[in-house]
Amino acid sequence: MRFGVERDVLADAVGWTARTLPARPPVPVLSGVLLEAAEPGVLKLSSFDYEVSAHVEVPAEVHESGRVLVSGRLLADIARSLPAQPVQVSLQGPRVIVTCGSSRFTLLTMPVEDYPALPAMPDVLGSVAGDVFASAVAQVVVAASRDETLPVLTGVRVEIEDDELTLLATDRYRLAVRTLPWSAGQPGASSAALVRARTLSEVARAMGSGEVVLALSSEAAGGEGRGRGTSGLVGFEAGGRRTTSLLVDGDYPKVRSLFPAESPISAVVSVPALVEAVRRVALVAERSRPVRLSFTQGQVVLEAGDGEDAQASEAIPAQLHGDDVSIAFNPQFLLDGLGALNMPFVRLSFTLPTKPAVLTGQTDEDGEPSDHYRYLLMPVRMAG
Repeated sequence: MRFGVERDVLADAVGWTARTLPARPPVPVLSGVLLEAAEPGVLKLSSFDYEVSAHVEVPAEVHESGRVLVSGRLLADIARSLPAQPVQVSLQGPRVIVTCGSSRFTLLTMPVEDYPALPAMPDVLGSVAGDVFASAVAQVVVAASRDETLPVLTGVRVEIEDDELTLLATDRYRLAVRTLPWSAGQPGASSAALVRARTLSEVARAMGSGEVVLALSSEAAGGEGRGRGTSGLVGFEAGGRRTTSLLVDGDYPKVRSLFPAESPISAVVSVPALVEAVRRVALVAERSRPVRLSFTQGQVVLEAGDGEDAQASEAIPAQLHGDDVSIAFNPQFLLDGLGALNMPFVRLSFTLPTKPAVLTGQTDEDGEPSDHYRYLLMPVRMAG
């Protein structure tokens, strides 16, 4: 095997395929990236750890066809560090030689015959604009749990109904829901799947341009899959990149009922002003102690700290609709929601100080809130 490729092309392709490689693979070959130079002008790179697979095709000058398996992380580090010159890669016996300018690296190969075959792409369900998808995923994953003892909550539930795609995530303390338009492959499409949040976030960032194709295996996209994240496979493809991932297995909680049917109290506040105020006041809130928000006509007062501890308070303008209300939140969870809105104003909707609040964004202080993204946040009980 012998081929030439541009340095940036190689670095980008290897970085993409090596991003999900396990730090401690159960067998050594799963730490590798498979390089295949079989077709004129095309270099294929693949990785697979039995859970997530990645495959990309890039242009290259193929002088001799062949395939080789090398350490993915090492090749990624080398490719990033090479000078901005064309790269030549060749297989010489049990070693791969990488040369670029005056730089030369020798890598040991791993047995290609021991490498598992990548899973086939599942059935395509439709496509969505890459930039819209990336933004939507970023808004939702902030609410996904990082507690691996509750694997169902580490996933993002993906729901498809006709021409609408919905993403949901929760860690029991907050819930994020984002709806967005998409192009269904066939009318009347209806399915659901539970995708690991980390995988979905990485895919969305890497495929944030052009159209992203979404595919689901039949056991996940069928009737039973609508009610739970059943065992199956999800696939994404865009710009010559393709990835698949096992779905998270288990029953996802029925979270939509947490949103109140109506909220008699609401307040509109400038997002930048509220973010800065929360950050300042939270400086005295040790160990994620809550920040209290007291809404009255024309303002909201933020307070943190009590008793003999350090204390802080700040008042900023707010437009209140309904009765005065005082409620406390985990400051980081509140900041996560405000940062995900991507709008200049936030509407906080309340029922009772002991019930969850719903955050939605709006472009004008006197305008209507957008219902495309909703962030439900549980309050924190405060003494007294």
